[in-house]
Amino acid sequence: MFEVNVGDVVQLKKAHPCGGYEWVVMRVGVDIGIKCLGCDRRAMLERSAFDHRVSQVVSRGGQFESMKEEG
Repeated sequence: MFEVNVGDVVQLKKAHPCGGYEWVVMRVGVDIGIKCLGCDRRAMLERSAFDHRVSQVVSRGGQFESMKEEG
């Protein structure tokens, strides 16, 4: 289990049906809420499933939040 915070952008091992690999973390708790950056679809995963599916952390929360405020 690794450290994950709201706003982190993660890359999953398998592509979403829209073709996107990157997801932003929307909720952290017992379950992890994520949103696809390709199609804005939201999903909830158990922490163990999330840890198994993540291949890498692309960026940390502060970087994504600053991009969101500018755009």
